[in-house]
Amino acid sequence: MNADLTPPDIVRCAYLDLVVTDLARAREFYVDVLGLVVTEEDDEVIHLRTLEEFIHHNLVLRKGPVAAAAAFSYRVRTPEDVNRAEQWFAARGCRTERRRNGFTKGVGDSVRVTDPLGFPYEFFHEVEHVERLAWRYDLHTPGALVRLDHFNQVTPDVPEGRKYLEDLGFRVTEDIQDAEGTTYAAWLRRKDTVHDTALTGGDGPRLHHIAFATHEKHNVLSICDKLGALRMSDVIERGPGRHGVSNAFYLYIRDPDGHRVEIYTQDYYTGDPDNPVVTWDVHDNQRRDWWGNPVVPSWYTEASPVLDLDGNPQPLVERTDSSEMAVTVGADGFSYTRQGDEEKGFKLGTSL
Repeated sequence: MNADLTPPDIVRCAYLDLVVTDLARAREFYVDVLGLVVTEEDDEVIHLRTLEEFIHHNLVLRKGPVAAAAAFSYRVRTPEDVNRAEQWFAARGCRTERRRNGFTKGVGDSVRVTDPLGFPYEFFHEVEHVERLAWRYDLHTPGALVRLDHFNQVTPDVPEGRKYLEDLGFRVTEDIQDAEGTTYAAWLRRKDTVHDTALTGGDGPRLHHIAFATHEKHNVLSICDKLGALRMSDVIERGPGRHGVSNAFYLYIRDPDGHRVEIYTQDYYTGDPDNPVVTWDVHDNQRRDWWGNPVVPSWYTEASPVLDLDGNPQPLVERTDSSEMAVTVGADGFSYTRQGDEEKGFKLGTSL
């Protein structure tokens, strides 16, 4: 690795290229139910955006044989940063592919790479502008999705991933560890929020979820009410609730292919250069849910495959460090609400 190479200046997470097996069902879920805006579509691909977005899309739904993530895409600050991304990853021995006309409509010169963790990353600067619908309140639903907030990735070696992403210019805001030094998860950001992506420990590489932001928690509750009214409550996997990590109000739902979507709001500013890293004890019962509600096992065990640059599913690497689920079942006596208390609340025996 050439130490003189400058990593690209990443602005923010910008869009996810997602393969779905039934485009019509996916459109119904993301457009008719969640209210994402169609920028362009045809029989094979749908380009969607949130209400406050001005770039062409935040989500691409692409019809394919295997439901998987094809690219985690980041916008970089200048056209030269696309060159820097290509050079930086190539110097690390990563496969790269450059398309001057972009990989998706509305996006120009781009490079895709298979990163050191096996994830398909994309970097671009040139983009087509579209109408920002922030002022089109006639189009806003009670559960309006206003921004793409972050990705979450499953990887077997969180410390390795953390180090690589810090080298790439990301900053850690929060993590989960234990007294033995095992790291179970880390949250990393480029924009001035808690994260643009997070690393969750597990067999990987896999996509854990994509997260869209609402303005306030009542918007999240409105989505729950809508899902209930449509007799779709079974797509709610977890929540609504408030995270300890990130302090955000959340809801996790699953699309028709099982891809996990988080609805997310009200985290905090992280832009100061001395913003402190928050470290959570893996046995703290409030780290994942501030109210101490249980985490369903599927949230830890299920995730979406990711593709290589040829469109083939990446093989999974097994995690060898302890899993967060295995060490935090309340009944094992290792979870707590107030560290040092001898008495345990009734929730601890059934929580993960």
